[in-house]
Amino acid sequence: MPRSILVAAAIALTACGGGDSKSDGDATVPPPVAAAGDLKSAALLNTITPAQITEALAKDASKVQGIVPRYSVTSYRLEYLTSDAQGREVRASGLVSVPVKAPGARSPVLGYQHGTIFTSAEAPSNNAVGSEVAVVMASLGYIVVAPDYVGYGVSKGVPHPYLLSAPTAAATLDMLTAARTWRGQGNAADNGQLFLTGYSEGGYATMAAHRALQAGTAPERQALRMVVTGAGPYNVQATLDGLVNVVRDREPVLGALINPGFLRYLGGSVQREVRRALLKALLPDEADVTFDNQFIDNFLADDVQAVARVSSVHDWKPQVPVRLYHGRDDVTVPYGSSVTTLQAMRAQGAGDLVTLTNCPAVPSSHIGCVPPFLNFMLGQLAPLAQDL
Repeated sequence: MPRSILVAAAIALTACGGGDSKSDGDATVPPPVAAAGDLKSAALLNTITPAQITEALAKDASKVQGIVPRYSVTSYRLEYLTSDAQGREVRASGLVSVPVKAPGARSPVLGYQHGTIFTSAEAPSNNAVGSEVAVVMASLGYIVVAPDYVGYGVSKGVPHPYLLSAPTAAATLDMLTAARTWRGQGNAADNGQLFLTGYSEGGYATMAAHRALQAGTAPERQALRMVVTGAGPYNVQATLDGLVNVVRDREPVLGALINPGFLRYLGGSVQREVRRALLKALLPDEADVTFDNQFIDNFLADDVQAVARVSSVHDWKPQVPVRLYHGRDDVTVPYGSSVTTLQAMRAQGAGDLVTLTNCPAVPSSHIGCVPPFLNFMLGQLAPLAQDL
């Protein structure tokens, strides 16, 4: 992955998210497809023992540390219908990892949304190995539902709707619907509890899904108990502004070009060139997925209203506890994204239902805060989660 400051800024973009400023929905996007959430297929992938998970974590502790698995985990790939950035029907995929418990035992459901990845091979349903976060969480007693997102897995080739709130929420919620159908066919028993979590882009996807879920009538709305998100770009405008400042400090010429207040007065060819440079930096050479350009185009056009309408997901009032987590030293997704989210939600009346915890790592970088976030998340869920 490239390491220049521009790449760091671009990757920061790939780790963030968005939402509407004053409502629980986005009325500017096409309505969801009629068959959204329909389960199309389910395939057994593997069963991994606690010993195998422990061995895998010992070899790769980059994400998960200090966790002792309790159960073997059986994983499945589900394929289901959702919508892309244009509201068109698309077949997507995701992973369901189930703890192997005694017959009839029930488990809480944990919706886990992964961070930004650049190859389809890293998508959860293509990577059901012992060190995969979804598998590890399932070994602790949760039924884990992890969407690949549009653009990965079976939908590889469709542009990934990065930082576009409506299709991001749709892929997440439609996967939960498909997983509910699959469980109802006798494949696993849940206890009626749902938790949502994710870090970086996964935090953004989680927040987008939470907002859309609260605005709807799906059964998961009543099942939701808590949401725990880390280092997400919920306030997309603040996130991108912060990244531009980082670029401007270290790359003055490029920083001037990507200043929206200046760029909008340049010719279209220059704007296209800047966008091309950003996208080239965003996607490393080994990437085999494509990203929808809309989030960059709205920002470079200085269209603050469009960014708020189709991307940001920070300014609304949640009805269940939301636990934000972020590192002050994060230059990938600026800390201000979480601060402004906390402020906006409390201004909407959420009060102490929403909190922000600072990552204690030194330095509290974006990647360095992943392991402590996962332990924080489990600690937040522990008093509420039953039947583990």
